Amino acid sequence: APRRMKLLGPDDDRAERVLTRKVVLSILAGSLMTLIPVIATVPFLPPCGLLMFLAWRLLRPGTLPVWAAAPLGLFDDLVSGQPLGSAMLLWQVCSLMLDLVDTRLFARDFWQDWLLAGGAVALCLFAGRVFATGLSAHVDTVLLFQTFVSVALFPAATRLCTALAGREDE
Repeated sequence: APRRMKLLGPDDDRAERVLTRKVVLSILAGSLMTLIPVIATVPFLPPCGLLMFLAWRLLRPGTLPVWAAAPLGLFDDLVSGQPLGSAMLLWQVCSLMLDLVDTRLFARDFWQDWLLAGGAVALCLFAGRVFATGLSAHVDTVLLFQTFVSVALFPAATRLCTALAGREDE
C-alpha cells in the first residue's frame, strides 16, 4: 500500500499521535486550572498551563512544533482572563528561547531544565504583570511569591508529564 504524505510534515505513527494528543490536552487542562474556585487573599496559584507547556517542551523537545505555543497561549489567555495576546506572545518567546537553547546545548540535566523553566516562568509572570496592571500597582511581593511557588512546582509538572508519557526519565 502506498504511503500517504502529510502536507505539513512527515508521517508519524500512532504512538506519536497519541502522545501529541496527551501533550496538548494536558497543557489545555493545566490552563483550565485557573477556573477552579480558590478563595485566597494572596494569588498563589501558579500558571499551570505554562508549567505543563514548559515541562513537555523540556522533556520531549520534538513533540510539539515551535509555533504550537501561540495557539496554546491563546487558549490560556481566553481562559485566564489575561489581556488577549499576552500569553500568546510570552509562550512563543519562551518556545523560541528554548529552541535556541536546544540548538546550543547537546545535553541538559534536570537542574538545567529547572533553571530554564524558572527563568521562563519568571519572565512570563513579570511581563504578564506589565501587560495586565499599571506599574504603580503594588503587586511585586505577591508576584515574587507566585513566581517562587511556580518554580517550586515545576518538578511536579515534569513528573506528571513523565507519567503521562508512560515512561520514566532519569
